[in-house]
Order: sequence, then C-alpha cells, then structure tokens
Amino acid sequence: MRNINIKELAKVLNLSTSTVSRAFRDNSDISKETKDKILAAAKELNYQPNHYASNLREQRSKTIAVIVPELANNFFSQAINGIERIAREKGYHILIYATDDDYEKEVSFIRHLHNGRADGIIMSVSGEANDHNYLNELNQKRLPLVFFDRVYEDIKTPRVITNDYDSSFSATQHLIKQGCTRIAYLVINKNLSIGKTRMQGYIDALQKYDIPYDDHLVVDCTNSYRKNNIILKDMFGRLKPDGVFTSVERLAFATYYACYDLDISIPAQVKVVGFSSLEIAPLLNPSLTTVTQPATKIGVEAASLLFRMLEDPQSVNISQEIVLDSKLVKRNSTAL
Repeated sequence: MRNINIKELAKVLNLSTSTVSRAFRDNSDISKETKDKILAAAKELNYQPNHYASNLREQRSKTIAVIVPELANNFFSQAINGIERIAREKGYHILIYATDDDYEKEVSFIRHLHNGRADGIIMSVSGEANDHNYLNELNQKRLPLVFFDRVYEDIKTPRVITNDYDSSFSATQHLIKQGCTRIAYLVINKNLSIGKTRMQGYIDALQKYDIPYDDHLVVDCTNSYRKNNIILKDMFGRLKPDGVFTSVERLAFATYYACYDLDISIPAQVKVVGFSSLEIAPLLNPSLTTVTQPATKIGVEAASLLFRMLEDPQSVNISQEIVLDSKLVKRNSTAL
C-alpha cells in the first residue's frame, strides 16, 4: 500500500489539514476524541507524518509579539496577562513592546519583527499618523496581525474591541442623571478609533437630554502628567465644569490631582467618571466611578484569534471583529 499525504488523510476525515497536523504535534486544542480518530485513520491508511519537513516549512519561532502604547496602564497589563495565558497553553512565549504612543517606534517595532523574531503580532495602535501602509508589509510576508482596543480603521485585520459608544453614552447619561449640565470630555487623541467612538457616545447622550454641545468642553490632553495638570487647572478655572468624563485612565488621575491642588471637592463640586481597569479604583478618595473594560478577556480573545490564524488561516475572516461589553461601575466620585 502506498503512503498517502496529509491532504488525502484530511479529505477522508473531512477535516482541515491544519487540524490533522496539530493532532500529530499533540496540540492541546485538539480533543482526545478527534486526536484518536486521526491517529487511527493514519495507521489504517498508512500515513507517515514528516515532522522534520513540517518544522522546516513552518519555521516557527514559538514567539508572538505584543505591541501596546504603554505598560503603566492597568488595562494593558491585564490584557497582556490574558494574552500570555493563551500563549503559554500553546507552548509560546511573548515579546512585549511599548510604543509610548510614538508612531516612529511603532513602525520600527513592526519592521524589526519581519526578521522572523515572532510568528504573529497582537497590537493596540499608537494612532499618531494617517499612513499605515507599512502594516501591509505584514500581509506580503504572511505575518498575522490582530488589533485590540485601539485599531486603525483603514487596515483590514481581525480585531477585538469593546462597546465604546454604548459605554460612553451610559457614562455621560449617568453624570447627567446625577445633576451635571456642564460635562467636560477629556481626550488624548480625537482622531484615534476609540477617541472618535467614545466622543460620539458623549455627544449623543448630551443631545438626548437637550444639553447643548460645547466644543470648549472637549479638552485635548497629552501623555504628560505635568502638561495635563496645567491643561486641567486652566479648564477648571475657565470652564467651571460640574462633571468630568475621562476617555482614558491616566486622565482620571490627572483630574484628581488638579482638583486636589485647586481644592475642588469631588463629588460635591465636580463629579468624575472615566474609562479605567484600575483595581484600586474602589480605594481612591473618593472611590472612582469607572467604565471597566474586560481587559483580561480581551487579551484572551485576541490571542485565541491570532493562534487560529497561525494554525488554520482559512478559518479566520480578515474582517472579523469581536465586540465585548464594558461595565459602568458607580462609586462615590459621582454620588449625589
């Protein structure tokens, strides 16, 4: 009897060649029942896997790269934990790169990874430029890419995000129901996907409750705590907001610092809510009302998507988008 090849074996079993290959590599994501079925059929049909040739073809580094804007943010540290959990189960290591929201760093990291240092990339983008063509090089070199949280809308690749519009609408609505009529929206990059989406939720909530939109109350901030302190102190002095909605975690901290320096009472004089996965949010004084994203689950989903792309590329739609729900957790910073 002649030896059959992996494609013929997969056809007989009505499985993908990737599934058959993973069974012979003893991957943990193949059930025992499926693995036993494949091995039995291989023995019966005289299939002999060529592990050496398979390894040469794959040229796997057994490493994936994770690119994030910053490491100090609790959201990203929790997301990385989720990614690392899945990578470890697959027998992979992770390399972590922090761009500091610097576009040039992001480009440099991506180009560095083309040398085979990693088998795939999971990235939350910097968003500092409109030209993202360098990412198309990934497709030419067959390096899989998954976005999470912060994405480039003009690049087609799978992504894992949260319901940013609904969350922002709910957070703004909560401030309005707590009596706020002059709500400042603090943002670092309005042109980034999450910046635009979260801002639209804020605007639509104001409209629903017939509160006029005031462009001056949308305050552009930076990645610098020192500069933000100056910006926010000026905002409180000029605009006198009675509510503050921060689109990212660091701006909630900056708001607390500015209020402390100016002797502004939270929540008596200004109520504060912000996107944050900060585990000590309940321990702040006052405890911080947050839109809490399922950060670890986002990491798990992003890593799972990437490994599907690595193991069975045809099973993943290039435009696939997974949307997870965030949760508004009401605490004392917005109390009546």
